[in-house]
Amino acid sequence: MAELLIDARGVHTYYGASHILRGIDFSVARGETIGLMGRNGMGKSTLLKSLMGLVKPRAGTVHIAGHDMTGGAPYEIAQRGIAYVPEGRGIFGNLSVVENLQMAARPGTRGQCDWTYERVLETFPRLKERLGHGGQQLSGGEQQMLTIGRALMTNPDVLILDEATEGLAPLIAREIWRICGLIRESGISSVIVDKNWKHVTQVTDRNVILVKGEVAYAGTSQDLRARPELLDQYLGV
Repeated sequence: MAELLIDARGVHTYYGASHILRGIDFSVARGETIGLMGRNGMGKSTLLKSLMGLVKPRAGTVHIAGHDMTGGAPYEIAQRGIAYVPEGRGIFGNLSVVENLQMAARPGTRGQCDWTYERVLETFPRLKERLGHGGQQLSGGEQQMLTIGRALMTNPDVLILDEATEGLAPLIAREIWRICGLIRESGISSVIVDKNWKHVTQVTDRNVILVKGEVAYAGTSQDLRARPELLDQYLGV
């Protein structure tokens, strides 16, 4: 059986008195790409934040690469090889493209340095043309490329991408999906949140659909594509 890089069991997460996640099991194996889907407000971002230590679960466990990291600090989880591209991107607007990338550069958990500065620029040719620009001078699509590139500079074992193409022009969105495919081919595990189930299922092995903080469906991309009634029921396609 493949090594589990993320293994969350029975996770319950609250915001104040609001019970958001209700006993979720969620795992990511080495080399696996997973789509996390559901309508707005179903708990997708809360699950990602619970895995990253940005929100502390009230019950359940989160293991990262075999280590119990339940309630651990985000920087500790990042050190275990998890890179997080949040919704809203979170780049440093007052730093240049070069600075945003180079500040993140480090070997991965196994000493791997597959994603170098040069490789990131090769993968994102638009960034290469804007190296001296400040983060705030970039378009939304370029900022998304920068934040993915910055995450890759950490040579992660798992890349978590929240709202991969939200608000991006179709041409830029297509470029982001191409990059998701390249990341998969490079052997990095991914968790991708996006509303476009057609594109998600083209790059993922498995998919998990959340409904009101619970797992309503978990299965292969092939199985999900073959069951339009589920897509209609849970995603409103």
